[in-house]
Amino acid sequence: MEATRIRTSKNFKRLQARLRGLAGKAIADYNMIEDGDRVMVCLSGGKDSYTMLDLLLSLQRKAPIRFEILAVNLDQKQPGFPEHILPEYLASLNVPYRIIEEDTYSTVTRIIPEGKTMCGLCSRLRRGILYRVAGEEDATKIALGHHRDDIVETLFLNMFHGGKLKAMPPKLLSDDQENIIIRPLAYCSEREIIRYAKVRDFPIIPCNLCGSQENLQRVKIKAMLQTWERESPGKIESIFRSIQNISPSQLADTELFDFAGLGKTSND
Repeated sequence: MEATRIRTSKNFKRLQARLRGLAGKAIADYNMIEDGDRVMVCLSGGKDSYTMLDLLLSLQRKAPIRFEILAVNLDQKQPGFPEHILPEYLASLNVPYRIIEEDTYSTVTRIIPEGKTMCGLCSRLRRGILYRVAGEEDATKIALGHHRDDIVETLFLNMFHGGKLKAMPPKLLSDDQENIIIRPLAYCSEREIIRYAKVRDFPIIPCNLCGSQENLQRVKIKAMLQTWERESPGKIESIFRSIQNISPSQLADTELFDFAGLGKTSND
């Protein structure tokens, strides 16, 4: 009863409209979804992917174009994974779905020494499986639940630990040139997604594989950004806007800008 009351409140409706508007704007700005698309929505059971699916379903009902949604979950065989939750939830929404069972958990824990970061290998294995399934399902787009804060965190991870100025693009063509990855939540903040997911009361499934790795560099980056945000609200949004507004001539990449050929224009 309490959850129903909150979901009908003006504050929640404003939040829902804001997130739906931000997702719609990101989709439009980057031409993420086109008429006739079959969008494979990757559902992990976390707050982000639940929110993404919820917003896409809402947009699907109101969009001037027609597109299909197929929810896909990769069951990685983590110990204690509640296999019934996602099928029951998706069935209750009458959303087409597919559950893929692949024991990547055993592979990752066998290869990666205890205490070391598992995310890299886990991501590569998961990505390969999802690309394969997208082909099997004739999906034209693969939707991932990364949000604005994820993109900014990745920017700093690459700067601090990779020596590269790059983040996660809202839309990406895979290395094999076979799949287009989209991130409809690219403009949405994690803070608002947390609020939205809490009120919607999604059946959250925690990640027991990497979610417990407290020393991940991403966790440290997140803490740094949250400190900045507390001290100067709007900082994360400003950083995100900066990656949309790049001046190649003001950086130092000789492949991005012709510094060697730069010279004064003669008036003679």
